[in-house]
Amino acid sequence: MSISRSTSLIALAIALAGSAPAFAADPAPADPAQSAPDDAIIVTGTRAIGITAAESAAPIKLVSADAMTHVGQPNLNQVLTQLVPSFTAQAFGGDAANLTLSAALRGLNPNQTLVLVNGKRRHGTANLQVLSSAFQGGAAPDLDFITPASIDHVEVLTDGASAQYGSDAIAGVVNIILKKKEGGSISATGGQTYDGDGETASTSINYGIVNDRGYLNLTAFYRFHNYTQRGQQDIRVQDPLTGAVGGSGALASDYQAMLNYPRVNPIVGDARSHFAVGSFNAGFDATDNLSFYAFGTVGYRDAKAYENVRLPNRLVRTSVLGVDPGTVSAAVYNATVAANPSYIFSRTGFRPQEAFKETDYSATGGTKGSVAGWNWDLSTTFGLDQARVYTLNSANRNLFIDTGSTPTDFYDGKFENFEWTSNLDVTHSFGDIALLAAGAEYRLNSYTISPGDPFSYYKTGAQSFPGYSPAASGGHRRHNWAIYGDLALTPVEGLKLDGAVRYEDYSDFGNKTTWKITSRYDFNDAIAIRGTVSTGFRAPTLAESYYTQVNVSPNSSFVQLAANSAAAKILGIPDLKPETSTNFSGGFVFRPVSRLTVTIDAFQIKLKNRIVGSSQINSLSVGDAVFRAAQASGYVLETFANSGIVAFVNGPTTRTRGVDIVASYDADFGSYGRASFTLSGAYNKTTLRSEGANPAPIAALGQSVFDVSQQSYLTDATPKLKLIGGVNWNLGKFNVTARETYYSKTSAIYNDGGGLYTPTRIKAAGITDLEIGYKLTPKLTLAAGANNLFDKNPEAEPYLAAYGETAGGGVVYNQPLTYSPYGINGGYYYGRVTFDF
Repeated sequence: MSISRSTSLIALAIALAGSAPAFAADPAPADPAQSAPDDAIIVTGTRAIGITAAESAAPIKLVSADAMTHVGQPNLNQVLTQLVPSFTAQAFGGDAANLTLSAALRGLNPNQTLVLVNGKRRHGTANLQVLSSAFQGGAAPDLDFITPASIDHVEVLTDGASAQYGSDAIAGVVNIILKKKEGGSISATGGQTYDGDGETASTSINYGIVNDRGYLNLTAFYRFHNYTQRGQQDIRVQDPLTGAVGGSGALASDYQAMLNYPRVNPIVGDARSHFAVGSFNAGFDATDNLSFYAFGTVGYRDAKAYENVRLPNRLVRTSVLGVDPGTVSAAVYNATVAANPSYIFSRTGFRPQEAFKETDYSATGGTKGSVAGWNWDLSTTFGLDQARVYTLNSANRNLFIDTGSTPTDFYDGKFENFEWTSNLDVTHSFGDIALLAAGAEYRLNSYTISPGDPFSYYKTGAQSFPGYSPAASGGHRRHNWAIYGDLALTPVEGLKLDGAVRYEDYSDFGNKTTWKITSRYDFNDAIAIRGTVSTGFRAPTLAESYYTQVNVSPNSSFVQLAANSAAAKILGIPDLKPETSTNFSGGFVFRPVSRLTVTIDAFQIKLKNRIVGSSQINSLSVGDAVFRAAQASGYVLETFANSGIVAFVNGPTTRTRGVDIVASYDADFGSYGRASFTLSGAYNKTTLRSEGANPAPIAALGQSVFDVSQQSYLTDATPKLKLIGGVNWNLGKFNVTARETYYSKTSAIYNDGGGLYTPTRIKAAGITDLEIGYKLTPKLTLAAGANNLFDKNPEAEPYLAAYGETAGGGVVYNQPLTYSPYGINGGYYYGRVTFDF
């Protein structure tokens, strides 16, 4: 679909919505399903009190608690990707990333969106997104640990806000406002994919107590999600074009004896997880001018994801013990079976799993009040994410070759990310003319990798995921402090001006000053214009700076060098420095008739020194720079032709331009019920303005630190256009929610690990979601629905028959392209029961 055609469709839909008052009567419900009402009070992007979404000088999208209940999959990433057009959730991640999926705004990186809870900064995950994708490098807060059952509404600010909130607020801000209300509810949901896997069961309970002095709201949530498997046969055990069995003799027979032959490889699919989280939100008014508040979450995830299956001929001891023979040929394997079958670890191969046992804690405590006309708020927030990593049902190949035995389960080590943030904010109002705000912040951050058991990292380590060695382990910390000032003016009726400036000083890279100027002018109650210009920055996460490990696939092995390490300096890779941004936005707000609101906002984000994953730098010739860097890292690589190093680097300058459009209308059709209509769209186009410097040692190898594959993930792997049209209709005891989402085409250039590049593309698609609910009693509601009603699946990864691999170096035939914006699992149906009390 062309942009001009898409724009025409949006304009037509808005025009149709504008004609709706002919059918309207009384006002619609106060809490429409698709978004919170435009007259709801907001707290994001402004220091002023009492500002509504419709009055905001910056674009704000609100998502209500009711809207969240009509999304079938109970996690916040899915809620926001189905309701916010500029939001994209990750469908699949490689290795540990499949255990902690991420999300992003405006086609940028997850780290470039700031997440707040009740206006306070949320800590990031300890699980770094390491492998190549549009989400690579992501270590943003894990939204899964904030359950929708605990949320009153979400405010999504799609504008730069570093001058107000500090690092990360480049693409925007997601502010999650927790419930304070009285009463409670219990809800249970169950569902599965159309293919019969991915079974999901969840239950939640929320209960709130409110009196004239305060409130307490408690939530508990549990979810089980089972594996999914996508793709067909493993290319190594059966030729997908001829159906011929791989290998010969005993090896061919052993291939056929493998579990689920020929679909033996379950790597492409969802992880299995048990997930639980509890939260609280509390406040107490000690006096008319002094109150205390606290909120927090505690969560636990036990998850397992399959890695690539290991074939029987992968772990074989030869007659010369201690020598690594690589993956042996059919002839050697068959001879070994005949001569000494004990030299083979498993004649039916094995299916390694990467497992996580993760705990996540967050707690905020604060006090606020007023004195001499000044409002003040003093708070401190603690956040900790810990993940213990295991490799299960695997083997240490070198240990088996050297000694004849190996454990099958390994403890690989532990990640830990800790943040402690304290804030003081003060505001003073000078009547209706001006508001002055100022504040200070101090934040301490640490990132730690603890080593695994010695067998997990002996030589090349456990198959599929080696453990963390003492050389790769260690703790790193930094602190920063900030001060800011903000002045909002209303010099004449209808005109709002807001300027903010913020200074931050970091212990590891120095200081940054950012600023923001925002304005809005209301010509009348129906038409307003608004605009913002701002600067921003993002400090590199400690994980991006110091993480190191070996990344293994069936055909390649690469050391992930820590950017801030001596090993990286051998290749001319400098320490990471902050990204910087310049943001422009301008738009219109239209309220031509009662209950119809339309907002149109255009924007540009220029990002310099973007932190990206490097290309795969191949070559392990003895003595060359790559070989020396790999040696300096302390890791031993497996014997693959495609081997080398990767790292996080500062590199490209990009420019993202786009338009956000939101139209909402509430209508009452009398005896035909009441309805809320929304039409929203986001268009984002990122272009590469500069690739950045190519370090001399890498250039000397004839390679680039930022190749066309990595470039494609920045510019093309997320949809440029996303449109969401939705309606929530209430008629008597029935409720119907229908939503249609259009995703434009996406593409990426895959690298097989050895420098073979293949273009891939996912065609444009429309995804339909439908839910029908029935209120059995005033307190009991039943609902059934489907996400991706018509079972749309993305295109398959190209098969390169001449090379015996897929475009990305994989071995699963017909596996879906995993950068799909609407997932890889196809249709999902569910049922839900809710009891209010």
